[in-house]
Formats: sequence, structure tokens, C-alpha cells
Amino acid sequence: MNNYLKLVNLEFNRVSKLFAVLLSLTFIVQIIGVIVESKSYLNMVNDKIFQELMPKAQFLESYGLMSFLQIVRSAWFLGPIAICIAGVGFYIFLIWYRDWLGKNTFIYRLLMLPTTRLNVFYAKATTILIMTLGLVASQLILLPVQTFVMKIMVPEEFRRDMGVSEILTNMPELSIIIPGSIVELLLYYGAGLLVVSVIFTAILMERSFKWKGIFAGLMYITIAVILFISPLLLQEFVLNGFFYPVELLVIEIITGLIVLAASIWMSRFLLTKKITV
Repeated sequence: MNNYLKLVNLEFNRVSKLFAVLLSLTFIVQIIGVIVESKSYLNMVNDKIFQELMPKAQFLESYGLMSFLQIVRSAWFLGPIAICIAGVGFYIFLIWYRDWLGKNTFIYRLLMLPTTRLNVFYAKATTILIMTLGLVASQLILLPVQTFVMKIMVPEEFRRDMGVSEILTNMPELSIIIPGSIVELLLYYGAGLLVVSVIFTAILMERSFKWKGIFAGLMYITIAVILFISPLLLQEFVLNGFFYPVELLVIEIITGLIVLAASIWMSRFLLTKKITV
């Protein structure tokens, strides 16, 4: 366990700069978005009410109160989130491939450490999970700050105040990265961990068998996807809705655990038998 934690610390230190950049980008761009969207609404208030002399009641009936949903639905808010998702997705590959780059390849140092090689796999997967959860937690912390900035800029008579939970409820797009319950959190991020494990296994296949490994990795991903969704396909096209939703969910969880176990076993085999130092 101690060696595993040291590897996690090592891997996270290596990703800390990218993590800091993504956090800073999200904070800066989203705050700018709050300011820009708020000023845009206030400019509309000024144009319609104070210059065109539209009655305030008529303005509110036509254009409505400003809520934080207008900001959340803008590119200022969703853009940084998309960049963070892309950054994490890119790092899933980089976390392995950069270990083989350079004259003194770092992977050899990792595999020669006095610990089971599978800990390298676990540490890299844990780092991806920590990075993802860290970005999500930071977004949850930023939301109250951003709503506070909007409250400062927009007068109370022209705004509709919303709590974080209400914002998330009205934005289904965010429910995947910010689940509304512990069960959803475990399901969504468990599925994410499964995807990462399958991709890691495919990468190790490519590293082990080179060009043949690319084909083997793609085949493995295809088989894993088919196996994972097979209960859904059977339910829809063969069994005609035989299982209740809860039963289908349990079957999907079991299938996912089987795929995860297969990925870990295959990765262990590749790390110990096929990748040599």
C-alpha cells in the first residue's frame, strides 16, 4: 500500500501543472463569462428602459429576469468544462506514452521499482480519477463565487437568484459530471474508471506488440464495449423488455465488473510478461 501511495503521489506531481492550468483556465474564463453576460443584460436594461422608455413591467414580461442559467448555458461556462474533459481525455494516453519518450525512458524506472508492476497501473488510474474529481469539486466551489459576482453586478429587481442545487437540476448537461446523488456518483465515475481501464489495457497491448498491438488494442476495446452493452441489446431486441430497470442495472454493474476484472488481469499479464526492462 505504501508503494502504491508513493506512485500515486509521483504521478499526481507529474500532472500537477496541467491540473493547475485547467483550474486557472476554468476560473478565469467563467468569471469573465459572468461579467460579460451580466453586463450584456444590463446594457439591454439600459437600452430598453432608460433610452427607449419601455416600462419595467413590460421589459420583465418580454425579456424576463436574469438568472445564472443564462451564464451556465453560454460558451463562457461550458467551453472551459469541455476543455477540461478534453484535457483529461488526452492525459489518459499521455500518462502512459510520455513514460516511453526520451533517451532515458521513465517507464523502465517505474517497472524496476520494488513493488508489483500492477501498482503502476493502479496509480495511473487513480491519478486520472483524482484529477477528474478535483476538477469537478473545484467547479462546485466556483459556482457560489460566480453567483455572488452576478448578484453584485445585477440589481435584485432584475435577477432571479438560484442555489447550486437548482442550477444543477435545471442543467441536465452538468448532471453527468456533477451527479445529484451518491448512487449516481458511483455509477458515473465507476463507468468512467471502467473506460479508463479498458483504454489502459489497449495502450499496453500496443506497447507490447507494436503494430500488431494496435489491432489487438482496438479489438479489445470493441469486445469490451460489445460485452458491456450486450445486456441492453438483449433486453431491447431479444428479451422484449423482460428485465425490470433495476434488474437491468444490476446486470450492467456485474457486466462492468467483469470487464474491469478482465482489463486488470490482462494489464497485469502484459506488464509482467510482455513489457520487459
